Amino acid sequence: MYLLFCSAGERVEHEYNLGHVMMLLLESSASSCHRFQSTSVHGLAVRNVSPAEIRTENGVLGRRTERLTEYFEILGGNRLSGHVSISGAKNSALAVLAGALCSEQELNLQMIPDLHDIHSMVQVLQSVGAKVKRSGADVTVDASEISSLEPCSEASGKLRASFFVIGALLGRKGQAVVPLPGGCDIGARPIDLHVRGLRALGAQVDVRQGKVYATALNGKRLTGGRFHLDFPSVGATETLMMAAALADGETVLSNVAREPEVIDLAQFLISCGAKIVGLGTSTLAIQGVEKLHGTDYRIIPDRIETGTFLIAAAITRSSISMSPALPHHLAAVTEKLQQIGCKIQQPSSDSLLISPGRGLSSTSVTTSPHPGFPTDLQPQFMTLMTTCTGRSVIEETVFEGRMRHVEQLRKLGAKVMVNKSVAVVYGRDQGSHLRGVPVTATDLRAGAALVLAGLAADGTTHVEGISHIDRGYELFDHKLRLLGARIERRATLPVELMTL
Repeated sequence: MYLLFCSAGERVEHEYNLGHVMMLLLESSASSCHRFQSTSVHGLAVRNVSPAEIRTENGVLGRRTERLTEYFEILGGNRLSGHVSISGAKNSALAVLAGALCSEQELNLQMIPDLHDIHSMVQVLQSVGAKVKRSGADVTVDASEISSLEPCSEASGKLRASFFVIGALLGRKGQAVVPLPGGCDIGARPIDLHVRGLRALGAQVDVRQGKVYATALNGKRLTGGRFHLDFPSVGATETLMMAAALADGETVLSNVAREPEVIDLAQFLISCGAKIVGLGTSTLAIQGVEKLHGTDYRIIPDRIETGTFLIAAAITRSSISMSPALPHHLAAVTEKLQQIGCKIQQPSSDSLLISPGRGLSSTSVTTSPHPGFPTDLQPQFMTLMTTCTGRSVIEETVFEGRMRHVEQLRKLGAKVMVNKSVAVVYGRDQGSHLRGVPVTATDLRAGAALVLAGLAADGTTHVEGISHIDRGYELFDHKLRLLGARIERRATLPVELMTL
């Protein structure tokens, strides 16, 4: 039996027979239409449904008492084949959407992925008065009228990128009150660089009661200045770039992040009329302008999604192609995959083809800011190493909390030893043997790593906590199924039985 739940806020009634029980679900809050298979009351596969009742023809049988718990059910051991379409970069889209508040005219953005984090950022923009419309992967933003300088706390608390709007609002309006950010719990990611950088541009910034209060000292506009980042933080670089684009005079930022997403934001701002030079280097010079105009802009493909699918092919010893993909964004990753024995080709300027070699051997990795090996692919690569021969050393230098997936990998049979930020990973010839068991995603990239482990494991793996994965991968399970993976989205529907 199949159920279909429709768009957010729409009142729907679905009747269906499970054994002798007639179910009536009201007011679906699913974010989009999804079709799932259902086999029993407690195995009912639906998506984010709001309060519901289970009824017979004679009355209410039970009432759901908590949110649905979704999980992935993965049958491992299957090879993948075919082509996967890569979505727009989540981290670029979030920054560009925040940057849309810098412009006083309508913006047309292409390749914006449909993700939970994007939905939250849209809510942040709407809470300050921006009008946002979506049609497929195209999003139109009209922030010509800013009605509030304080974004919604609830939406802001869902993702770290919500804090970026402080740069846009402060640059354009000279004031902002922004809640402290949310997002994945992968260690300390302080906002001190943001705060110190904004102060260097002439802002008075105070942090109190969970909010950041920022005001241009002259009451109107920031002033250009010089600021050196102690660490090349992506978020701080993006926040300061937006603020400086509308400041009086020139701003020079040194030791900035060089990630492709930072360059993408800069190119977006330039297309709106900003004056920024030094893209791709460690120093940016930004000449402030009076205002920014509208533009049509297409964001870059998601290099982390691309890397995840490259590793999915390697861990299942499969050949797949993918596009759009920009190989120069993933040079550190493709180099490591080639080191272990994978064959990687570039059929065109925006596509990649990966094929497995005869045998894959382990290699060691140290994460670092771009152009180094990305921390967002470390959990996935560690998982791959458990299926190779030999022993590898994985050192995490970016986020101190990015080893939390190790405990879950051990449940699956991985042999991994961790000492602070360094993990020693033993391959399949040295004690690692992945077998399907229930595991739980603790964050976005850890969740992706567990899915990849399930693809390679013997038997069936249940990955819970997949709301983390939905934050950053568009249609992840759907894309894997198109490649031949046996992965299904399931859900349990807790109910409290009642006497009729």
